[in-house]
Amino acid sequence: MATIETILSPAQFHLYEEGIENKNVVVIDILRATTTICIAFENGVSEMIPVASPEEANALHERGYLAAAERHGETVSGFELGNSPQDYTAARVLNKRIAITTTNGTRALKLATNARRVFVGSFLNISALADILIRENKDVVLFCAGWKDKFNLEDTIYAGALAEALLVSMTPEGDATLAALDLYAMAQADLSGYLQKASHVHRFKTLHVESDLDVCLKRDISTKIPVFSKGVINLLLNEGAHI
Repeated sequence: MATIETILSPAQFHLYEEGIENKNVVVIDILRATTTICIAFENGVSEMIPVASPEEANALHERGYLAAAERHGETVSGFELGNSPQDYTAARVLNKRIAITTTNGTRALKLATNARRVFVGSFLNISALADILIRENKDVVLFCAGWKDKFNLEDTIYAGALAEALLVSMTPEGDATLAALDLYAMAQADLSGYLQKASHVHRFKTLHVESDLDVCLKRDISTKIPVFSKGVINLLLNEGAHI
């Protein structure tokens, strides 16, 4: 039976690298990078390239890409887009290519590059993503981007939610997955209320972007599955993109 492992922060990724080429990895940055990526594809972006720095994003901007950069929760000065899913409207992103760098999510994507497949996970596409992972029947690693290498609540809660959906055909492996399942069980009745204690929600309030939380917690409004392969994020084959 396929297994479900959970990485609670990028600082632990090296502990899970062995055999990663045979496993499906789901990168999770609920507040906000992976949610934003899912919104962008729902609204018609043609491709996204995660990069390590604002300078790399600017270099791609010179080649015709929109450039998006976020650090410490804020849009980097001089950039067209940051990391708020509300900015990625169809009017701005339809048929566009975007180079994006964020504090946590894009780094996690690049760390996972050698996995069998790298999926972008959010509450927006959680059921469609679970269906794909169950159908593929490969070991799954749920990779929480965290905050600057530290554990966070929101990514682990999502890992628990996705793990719960996968239990119909997979078995949890390791205490991190069990903890994620337990945390989701505690929080699921009122995710928004539970996450009011989260550090990043407090940052939202400081930055006056509290409305992003509502967007990030919407469930199953998309069936599109972004995948990261060969340096580019595109849609899974059944949504019209290559793998």
